[in-house]
This record gives sequence, C-alpha cells and structure tokens, in this order.
Amino acid sequence: MMFIETETTPNPASLKFLPGQPVMQSGTREFPSPEAAEASPLAQAIFDTGEVVNVFYGWDFVTVTAAPGSDWGTLKPQVVAILLDHFVSEAPLFAGGSADGISVPGEDDAPVVEDKEEDAETIAAINELLETRVRPAVASDGGDIAYRGFSEGVVYLSLQGACSGCPSSTATLKHGIESLLKHYVPEVLEVRAA
Repeated sequence: MMFIETETTPNPASLKFLPGQPVMQSGTREFPSPEAAEASPLAQAIFDTGEVVNVFYGWDFVTVTAAPGSDWGTLKPQVVAILLDHFVSEAPLFAGGSADGISVPGEDDAPVVEDKEEDAETIAAINELLETRVRPAVASDGGDIAYRGFSEGVVYLSLQGACSGCPSSTATLKHGIESLLKHYVPEVLEVRAA
C-alpha cells in the first residue's frame, strides 16, 4: 500500500507532497499554468481541480500551490488521490514518452544579463555554491532556484515551486543566499530576484 506524506512549506499557499519514491530522475520541472501542464498528465490532473496555480516536480516531491481563496482542507485529499492514482498505476510523468530530465526553458528562464567571459571563474564559484549549499535547502522547502546571470557584482536568481511568491522569499534571497555568496565569492555585491 502506498502512502503519500505532506509537508508544509514557508509559503502558506503551497504544500509539498512526498510519494516515497523518485518523481524526477534528474532536474526539476515547474508548471506555472494549465497550458504548461499539458506536457504532463499528472500536472494537468492537478490543475483540473480548478484550485491550483502552480505545480512543481522535484527529485522526490511534488509541490502544489493553491489559488488564492482555496481551502487546503478540501484540496489536499483531491491532490493526494490524484498522486496515488498516478504512482500506483505507474503512468508516465510526461506525455509522449519520457521527457523526465528535460527542462524546457521558457520565457522566464532566459538570462537576465549575458555572462561575460572574464567572469567565468566567479560564475563557476557562484553556481557551485548554489548547487551544493542553496539548492538542497530550497528543495527541502518544496522549491528550487535558478541562476539567471551575473553582471557588475550582481547575481540574478529566480525562485521556483513553493519559493515562487513565498512571503519569505525576499528574506531568503537577501539574507540567506546573498550573505552566503558574498562570504565565499568576494566579487558578489548583491543578489536580485530575476
């Protein structure tokens, strides 16, 4: 018998669902609209509840963000039932085969600034810290972070999943991530949301 655990996230509109098995073999995938969810029957079914504004797949979790005014008391059992049906039936995560590890860059994924060749070492250090220190912490909160560029001391990042639109996301960027990057990479002067 399969059991799906749920965890709250710092974003009160988002819940993290843990099916006890991998969701994505590699990478992450965000569905910020019903149109984007057409690539995944699971995300589409969750959007079909009519009370969801974002679905995010992490390695071993699915984060669902409820629409304003939605009640988790009625939405949560619906999402759990959809997830159980999906994982018990072993249905494919994506339509038309497995696009499992593919992250298709959308308009929101475009770099904010073009990286310069002379900043390559600094950018490598930033990405190393994001990968090893920041992403695991952000994933534990049901989200992800994406690098969007570095220019003149400013690192541009975007938050995804539960972290997108979270009331504490500005504090996370400014106090947590900015402090960490400034400490280890002296060239970093500021972190901004992309």
